[in-house]
Amino acid sequence: MKKALLIIAPLSVTACAASPESIQPAYVSPVMYNSYNCEQLGEEEARLQNALATVSKEQKDARSGDAWGVALLGLPVSSFSGKNVASQVAQVKGSLNAVQQAQTIKNCSTQMVQKNQAS
Repeated sequence: MKKALLIIAPLSVTACAASPESIQPAYVSPVMYNSYNCEQLGEEEARLQNALATVSKEQKDARSGDAWGVALLGLPVSSFSGKNVASQVAQVKGSLNAVQQAQTIKNCSTQMVQKNQAS
């Protein structure tokens, strides 16, 4: 029995959902945002920030569910039930990085600061 527990425990812990903060962004090319102007990029950035907050909450819930599942059953139930949305977190983070790179390429932050100072 002890041997089985020693084998199952590490496996169940490694299958737990990752924290949203620890998930690395997927690569998304900023080229797809070439046709966006600075205002559109700002709107897209805001939309992606909201999407990131939503999927991060889902991922935190999955992580919490896994912790409870491991504590009570020895199994990361959220990860097994499909509630782990790590790939979505990575995709949104990657898209957000791409938008921010496009903003940098187009000097959007500089333009926005100058526009606000002129007002």
